[in-house]
Amino acid sequence: MDIMTIDVQTRDSHLKGKDLRVQKLLPAEFYGRGVKNISLQLGSGEFRRLYRTAGRNTVIELNVDGKQKHNALVHDLQYDPISDEIIHVDFINVRMDEMIHAKIPLKFIGVAPAVKELSGILTYNLDEIDVKCLPKDLIHSIEVSVEGIVNFHSYVRVKDLAVPASITILNPPDEVVVTAVAPKEEEEVAPVAAVAADATAAAVPGAPAADAAAATPASSSTPAAAAPAAKAKK
Repeated sequence: MDIMTIDVQTRDSHLKGKDLRVQKLLPAEFYGRGVKNISLQLGSGEFRRLYRTAGRNTVIELNVDGKQKHNALVHDLQYDPISDEIIHVDFINVRMDEMIHAKIPLKFIGVAPAVKELSGILTYNLDEIDVKCLPKDLIHSIEVSVEGIVNFHSYVRVKDLAVPASITILNPPDEVVVTAVAPKEEEEVAPVAAVAADATAAAVPGAPAADAAAATPASSSTPAAAAPAAKAKK
């Protein structure tokens, strides 16, 4: 995989993020085993363009102040809760001679006969795979063909995925990636209002529900109106 490069600058850690964002800059941190933490800043537009291509599984070369270079991966992003814009980036150091753990997204391709011919619905159990490899061997995505899902007993398992020999998949081999299920049959349910109306009509033939309730005599348990108090004897 090609390594992507971006220019970054050291940052005064006392500067607030909102002040940087006014200047169209992103605050960032670089850290990891064997390196000293560095507070950074970089162009927000430049990073967004790079991230759309690189994602989290492409090695990025950080060119710090034009003086030193570090290989890194995007480790974490923070987003604005209202605008959903990226407001902070964490980069983690990568040693090119050491194995790393990463997640590679799955890209589903093709049309499943179980969907086209049987009106089935695809069920995706995984959308990314855990892997171990050298940083240089990371790939951007793994293609998964669904054309072998011909009925509701077909599926694609982890061991069916095609990846380069330099990548070790860490998920269980028999874990199901995608399958198809039959469409749910619609059940006819009688409207509640119609059921209630039928029940009322059966109880009081020919009388609407409201009239029947009005014509129903009071229960014997309802207390009668109080009789006038008896006059006291002289």
